[in-house]
Amino acid sequence: MRITTRQYRQSACLLWAAALASCVSAAGFDHRLSYDNSGIWARHNQQALQYATIAVEFGGALWFGSDEPLGRTFWQSVDASVFSSVTAEAAKRVFSRARPSQTEDPNQWFKGNCCHSFPSGEVALQASFVTPFIANYAAAHPWIWALEVLPIYDGVARLKTRSHWQTDVLAGWAIGSAFGYYATKREQPVFVEILPKGVTIGLRKAF
Repeated sequence: MRITTRQYRQSACLLWAAALASCVSAAGFDHRLSYDNSGIWARHNQQALQYATIAVEFGGALWFGSDEPLGRTFWQSVDASVFSSVTAEAAKRVFSRARPSQTEDPNQWFKGNCCHSFPSGEVALQASFVTPFIANYAAAHPWIWALEVLPIYDGVARLKTRSHWQTDVLAGWAIGSAFGYYATKREQPVFVEILPKGVTIGLRKAF
């Protein structure tokens, strides 16, 4: 199979990210927090946010459609989230880093199928969801930056439940933000191009 220039660059970026994360963790940045799976940090709240984000994202895209700015932004978020999720999942399998729940040593890389800590896929999801809205609307509505509270909350919650190291969270945020920004620069969202027009036109117009 032929490797394209873009695929080569993406692979190189992932390798550099892992190398940087390893160096940072070795310097003492990565460390386990006191375990806390209660209150707002509880795992069921993290999962509720994840499912709600996916529902709002796809629901907004299907309801508003791609012909108006808000609907187009929702479709850009769909693109970014799918690409971020695929990238994060691939990176987890490549780098197979042990989670804080599995070890006190943040430098446990390439451990096989047991370990999928780097990067955080859930933080990547939250960042990919909010970035298109921030990129498209922050200039006119600065308050939209408040959406960053979603990946921040999720990142802290993942640390407190010892699901990820600090560099896992930062890498997930970077992946989601990068794909979110990239999605806003495309002339047409990918899923708008490949799905039937009847799907992307917007359910609201049918009522």
